[in-house]
Amino acid sequence: MSYSAPVVEVSALSPTDHPVVTPGTADPGASSRSFWIAVSVAVVVRVVYLASKWTDPLLVNDSLYYSRQASKVAAGLGFQEPFTDRPGAEHGPLTALLLAPFSRGDDPVRWQRLGTMLAGVGAVVVIGFLARRIAGPRVAVVAVGIAALYPNLWMNDGLVMSESIGCLVLGLALLCFARWIDDGSGLDLLAAGALLGLAGLARSEMLLALPVLAVVVAWRGRADRGRAVGRAAALVLAGIVVLAPWTVYNLSRFERPVLLTTNDGTTLLGANCDDAYRGSAVGGWSLFCVLDDPGAVPDEEASVRSARQRDAAVRYAIDNAARVPVVVVARVARGLDLYALDNMIHQDVGEERPRWAAWAGIVSFWVLACCAVAGFRRCRPEARVVLWAPVVVVAAATVLFYGGHRIRSSAEPGIVVAAAIAIEGWWARRRRAADPTPNSA
Repeated sequence: MSYSAPVVEVSALSPTDHPVVTPGTADPGASSRSFWIAVSVAVVVRVVYLASKWTDPLLVNDSLYYSRQASKVAAGLGFQEPFTDRPGAEHGPLTALLLAPFSRGDDPVRWQRLGTMLAGVGAVVVIGFLARRIAGPRVAVVAVGIAALYPNLWMNDGLVMSESIGCLVLGLALLCFARWIDDGSGLDLLAAGALLGLAGLARSEMLLALPVLAVVVAWRGRADRGRAVGRAAALVLAGIVVLAPWTVYNLSRFERPVLLTTNDGTTLLGANCDDAYRGSAVGGWSLFCVLDDPGAVPDEEASVRSARQRDAAVRYAIDNAARVPVVVVARVARGLDLYALDNMIHQDVGEERPRWAAWAGIVSFWVLACCAVAGFRRCRPEARVVLWAPVVVVAAATVLFYGGHRIRSSAEPGIVVAAAIAIEGWWARRRRAADPTPNSA
């Protein structure tokens, strides 16, 4: 990627100013070298982490589903439940599809871990490209440096889970959307919509970004309402086109309609039950509520089970409506790492994340979130919406479902970029204070 283009010089701004394009204020070669050195650090960190998990078996969590389904896809059996030959759509298909090339042989887990690690490295690079597009090469270097070391990113790389892949695809979608904001290219807008549809096939909540960005598109073009609505519709339609084959496939193989996954019932039931409203998992998700499902039937078809659990969860929420505001506050507090930390760490460990790294992730998030607030304020308005969109998505998913680290993963790339904007700005002010000559920047 060339770094010879004009630079968005954030460092010359006061906290309330917006970035302006000022050509020639940075050394493109030095920035490019620093960028790829930071990427190399990210690779080293993830290789060391992967090596520490190389021989670990999978625990009883979603990684079993992804691993087994990827193996079945690799074997030409299609998307089936992990331990039966019945149709399976507990999660979207993208993770299993991307891990299928790593899933041959009798013990593919270590190679599947390699696949998610490579996706995680790709996400770091995309975060850097996004930061450069929004705020210039210096911020890009800082963003990649943060992403290389940020535990909430590398902890997911090497797990047979969907977070790393989801962050990669969502980051690409945001990069295309940022390009559309700057250049107005219809192809970039369509690519953003298609990539958001693809991201939804990795993690369902990422689909919420489609209506969020469609609103942004419509609002930006409100002077020409008809054209703006057409662009917003094109964005959404591109996402729907990507989703359509999976949806049509599901509609042909389940007893009840399944548009995306059969996981919505399990998710809602685990988040709307006694343990999640009044017990140890208030505001979170409880596996015990799912295991103790009173309506469970042996060999229940997946779509029937999902519909039944969804109805039970909605009835529970209605019957306990007075408790819902407290639960929602707890969900948001969990999403901000301000409540039930022991419970969330316990869940992280159950999902194969090291306990020490989970605690490091919490502390790191506190620091980066504070920096990100300042970075959002410093970012130019046109680009600010790109960073805010994932935060809105996570906020909506947290309120609707539950608070937790996996739900928040969609916002982590935007948080990293916004924090990098703030950190580079503070660093630049220190440079100017030390050497106030006009060419010191």
